[in-house]
Amino acid sequence: MTASASADASVPPVILASQSPRRRDLLTLIGIAHTVRPADIDESGLPGERPLECVERLARTKARTIAAQAPGALIIGSDTVVVIDDTILNKPVDADDAVRMLRLLRGRTHIVHTAVCVILDGAEAAGVETVSVTFRHLTDAELSAYVATGEPMDKAGSYGIQGYGATIVERIDGDFFAVMGLPIVRLTRLLAQVGLRYTFGALTREPTR
Repeated sequence: MTASASADASVPPVILASQSPRRRDLLTLIGIAHTVRPADIDESGLPGERPLECVERLARTKARTIAAQAPGALIIGSDTVVVIDDTILNKPVDADDAVRMLRLLRGRTHIVHTAVCVILDGAEAAGVETVSVTFRHLTDAELSAYVATGEPMDKAGSYGIQGYGATIVERIDGDFFAVMGLPIVRLTRLLAQVGLRYTFGALTREPTR
């Protein structure tokens, strides 16, 4: 997939190391032309690894995996985890698992960590955006009806804030786009750290000192 955007001829091609359609949509939204090359990695947590450590490690691993295959390209890797009671909620394995997760989240506040890593010409920058999300209380019937839409099945924590899930979120404290899967402002700051300037749809090389 390629997004439509204008860019300086000296700017390298951009590769998104993720198969997430939400991340593709967000890059397209801000006009960054890109192709998609998902990184085939093991996304399991390591023994004793905290959620914040896990999400950043996975974003870096995704970016580094594709950077090794595409020298000269700008690589963007990202990962998102939903955390409740210090436990990571991954994508549900089936409808019953989705209902189980949503029962844990209903009427409560949980944490979403989204990490981003960018790599260009050996330079690497990464960071994590942390957001608090509060669900309204949902009845069992509402949970089952939401799961029946199919929306939760490919999403961490079993919900998508950009879809039907918008109606079950009572409050967000932090970056909405991080909950979707790609914190846009943090991304632009990381791009600057590897020598690229983002200006409303265009990427340009920062002048060398």
